[in-house]
Amino acid sequence: MQPEQGRLFVVSAPSGAGKTSLVRALMQREPQLRFSISYTTRRQRPAEVHGRDYFFVERTEFDRMVTAGEFLEHAQVFDNCYGTSRPQVEQMLLAGQNVLLEIDWQGAQQIRRAMPQCHTIFILPPSRAALEQRLRARGTDSDAVIERRLRDSIADMSRWVEFDSVVVNEDFELATSQLQQILNGDARPLRRERPELQGLLRTLLPPSD
Repeated sequence: MQPEQGRLFVVSAPSGAGKTSLVRALMQREPQLRFSISYTTRRQRPAEVHGRDYFFVERTEFDRMVTAGEFLEHAQVFDNCYGTSRPQVEQMLLAGQNVLLEIDWQGAQQIRRAMPQCHTIFILPPSRAALEQRLRARGTDSDAVIERRLRDSIADMSRWVEFDSVVVNEDFELATSQLQQILNGDARPLRRERPELQGLLRTLLPPSD
């Protein structure tokens, strides 16, 4: 018998919301969940493994894949390109596996156009102060870079309305459980339209003109 097709989940968040840590915790709880490995043109770092962290390719090969329509989404970030392989994702879904993508809101827009049946999830911080604290806790950026990242993150948060579900990362264990709940088919309590989000959003987003 042909296996039932898997579902595609897309997780996005502003920088500092804790998305990567949540996704790692979720993958530990859901070992059958498959994570799509991106292609990139950036240089491979010493600790990275080709085919585990990324598929590292030359720019000419990346451009060929773009032209051939082999990416569900792709983007250039500064001097490097990143993309999600369409054949890789489609193969896993056809095998009945649920697939998780961790990408920015712009990539999520492209995925929605290519695969409108996907379920998109946006991660929000519990406050602007928590967002800034998490950005500073990395200890790798100057104050100027942190201020720019904070401005970019606040702008990114305005995209929450484009997503199916919204998870607030205030309590890490609870947020991980809520992601797991969505994967297991009970997304309704975490839909973006729920009234209790409105108060938080008023504190996170700048007032509209």
